[in-house]
Amino acid sequence: MPRKPRIEYAGAVYHVMCRGNSGADIFLSDADRALFMQTLDEACDRCGWKAHAFVLMSNHYHILLETPEPNLVAGMKWMQGTYTQRFNRRNDRNGHLFQGRYKALVIDGGKGEYFSTVAGYIHLNPARARLFDRSGGGLEEYAWSSFPLYLNPSERPDWLRVERVLGNFQWKDDSSGRRDYGRHMRTRAREMADLDDPENLDAGWKDIRRGWFLGDDAFREELMDRIGNVMSGKQRGSFSGQQVEGHDLVEAERLVRRGLDAFGLNDADLENLKKNCPEKYAIAWLARRNTCVKNQWIKDRLRMGKATNFSSFLARMESRQFGVPEFERVKNIIS
Repeated sequence: MPRKPRIEYAGAVYHVMCRGNSGADIFLSDADRALFMQTLDEACDRCGWKAHAFVLMSNHYHILLETPEPNLVAGMKWMQGTYTQRFNRRNDRNGHLFQGRYKALVIDGGKGEYFSTVAGYIHLNPARARLFDRSGGGLEEYAWSSFPLYLNPSERPDWLRVERVLGNFQWKDDSSGRRDYGRHMRTRAREMADLDDPENLDAGWKDIRRGWFLGDDAFREELMDRIGNVMSGKQRGSFSGQQVEGHDLVEAERLVRRGLDAFGLNDADLENLKKNCPEKYAIAWLARRNTCVKNQWIKDRLRMGKATNFSSFLARMESRQFGVPEFERVKNIIS
């Protein structure tokens, strides 16, 4: 399966989730959950992290996490590794505890509605798992969640922040705002209890479960730029799979348009030019040389038909086995 990206930058916000190895429990008792909370507390202290919501279930956890410094990878490596060692020591076990890589969905921190969507998804996990009856009253009695801490500020750790989630509802962190938030979440829990498929309570939850970011188109473009900076060596990070492919398509389209501009052409002209004309091959080389898009995408984009000997022709251009003025014209369009 393609890996999700690891996008790190100062002030980044993530929905972090990880399951037990092969779906096994990562908490065998409340003592284990307390041990995880202690480890999370230490991780937040070490890394300067802020959490906006969390929940511990039997075989997985969720955290809405903000990283003022770009240190998600280092911090998660320490936190999960340290908890695994402590869990194994406490339960006389050894080996891996967590299943592969943790998921880190990047959240648009500038939009409050995304905060409240993810926080609601996290806080309603016990209700989604049918851990209490339809009344919804058990939501605040589930001790291993930040929801009861939203309602009881005296019990909150320093790293748990509630202002951004409450603020999206125009509520303050006061007795009135906390009461309104509690009422809102209990109502949502009751609504969920009446659904055959509780995952359908909120349309935004699909993106949380399956996507790699949560935000609007402008935020996606911002993330694509960050991926591009990493791939060009301007910024640290780790990316692969569908996110890199998405970036390549964006970059290839940009290069095609730069190539068209260099020849004074537009999209309409592509239909009238020969399928194997030098201009098309020069632009094709430009996209192929600087991205990993598939040849078929390039041929379709430039209206080149089957374009037989496509790869070998581009290779000859690259090795300059013959003079192609059009190639010389576009070879430096790389930024």
